[in-house]
Amino acid sequence: EVQVVESGGDSVQAGGSLRLSCAASGFDDSTYCMGWFRQAPGKEREGVAGIASDGGDTSYAESVKGRFTISKDNAKNTLYLQMNSLRPEDTAMYYCAAESALRYCHGGQDNRAYSYWGQGTQVTVSS
Repeated sequence: EVQVVESGGDSVQAGGSLRLSCAASGFDDSTYCMGWFRQAPGKEREGVAGIASDGGDTSYAESVKGRFTISKDNAKNTLYLQMNSLRPEDTAMYYCAAESALRYCHGGQDNRAYSYWGQGTQVTVSS
């Protein structure tokens, strides 16, 4: 059974930093691409960042470019999101998503590309 579990959410002041982690398990012999999404109260879920299964290609929402960095440690089956220069508008529930593939998957920020989702971790940024 595939599972993805997020951690690292917290409350911080504007300008601060957080690192989110997402532990993936159950992929057996397949590879997997992953992404981060977020949903603020009253808003639709939006893609934040995505990473290909080999870690060689990443993509970011315009609103987080230059501030957030996605990375993937395949040896540890863990996805990270380093978030710097946080703003109040980054406040949201952050979700990790994953998709398996036999050889390669691109990832990206389209939520339709992912089959497996975590329960979310809350990030709150105060001004």
